[in-house]
Amino acid sequence: MKPSVKHLFDKVAQDYDMQRKQLIPCFNDFYGMALDLMECSKDNPRILDLGAGTGLLSGMVLQKYPNARITLMDISEKMLEMARRRFADTDQVQYVVGDYTKHAFTSSYDMIISSLSIHHLTHADKKNVFGTVYKMLKPGGLFINADQVQGRTPMTDAYYRDRWLDAIHKSGLSDEAISASIERRKVDINAKLEDQLLWLEEAGFSVADCMYKYLDFVVFYAQK
Repeated sequence: MKPSVKHLFDKVAQDYDMQRKQLIPCFNDFYGMALDLMECSKDNPRILDLGAGTGLLSGMVLQKYPNARITLMDISEKMLEMARRRFADTDQVQYVVGDYTKHAFTSSYDMIISSLSIHHLTHADKKNVFGTVYKMLKPGGLFINADQVQGRTPMTDAYYRDRWLDAIHKSGLSDEAISASIERRKVDINAKLEDQLLWLEEAGFSVADCMYKYLDFVVFYAQK
């Protein structure tokens, strides 16, 4: 992951959660679907959150699975500092500062989750991460990725961006926050939906599908 990504998210760590609903027009459905798809027969699943940031998604998961054991990994120490504050009252959460495209993982998990992180990777790194995720999951394990995708054509991609810009300008965000968000989007490397489903299948997943889509916001579901 590029150092520029870490720098941009270090800068926004303090206000990240507060701005999420304004920057993601479909926030409730987007995260709601991701959470709904996280089904496990265990009441204490072992979960890895890739690019966990402030722990926003993992916080929702702990409400669904209060006995879950979750490992949060992110390249930004400042983002994980916010996560440590969020989970200060529990010992069920572990933190790893690092680049998950290069990390030597040794554990296995019931679920691996991610939100708005993998689209920052090169396409080659996306493929490699999908392969790594498959290997780390226990049989029957789930990979839930709530992320952004590229449009099938330049026209649809431009349409996604125009709709998003219109929504955030009407959201009540300050001009400074809007400018910062637009700047962060410059480091996005979105891949097409169909390509990512193919890469998941090539990684070995027996089931791979898109379970939610609103413009360029999607929720991927894959099962080992």
